[in-house]
Amino acid sequence: MIKRNTRQLRRKYRHKRVRKKISGTEQIPRVSVFKSSKNIYAQVHDDDKQVTILGVSTLTPEIRKQYEGKDDLKNLDKARMVGEYLGDILQKKGIKEIRYDRSGYPYHGLLKALANGIREKGINF
Repeated sequence: MIKRNTRQLRRKYRHKRVRKKISGTEQIPRVSVFKSSKNIYAQVHDDDKQVTILGVSTLTPEIRKQYEGKDDLKNLDKARMVGEYLGDILQKKGIKEIRYDRSGYPYHGLLKALANGIREKGINF
């Protein structure tokens, strides 16, 4: 029997390897990202207390209102909107710096657009 590594399995291995090095605190939380075929999700974690501080996605009502009715909007633009919205909330909570957990995905495309949206709001990585 030949054992093959699927894309998801290889991504999980990469995610485990990255998570050994990245941890979030109350002052510098960890932002983890998950992407499905249609949506992108970002969660802010405090790993010391083992708490998810907040979660944002393209399904969040505030973000949905921004892109509803705009058929020409691409997924990259939606990911940037999620990043900007997340950056606004982090600023209101007084968080100036985060640790970006890309969850084993390559840093390009949607993840890069989301990260740039967060950076535009003045949050440092």
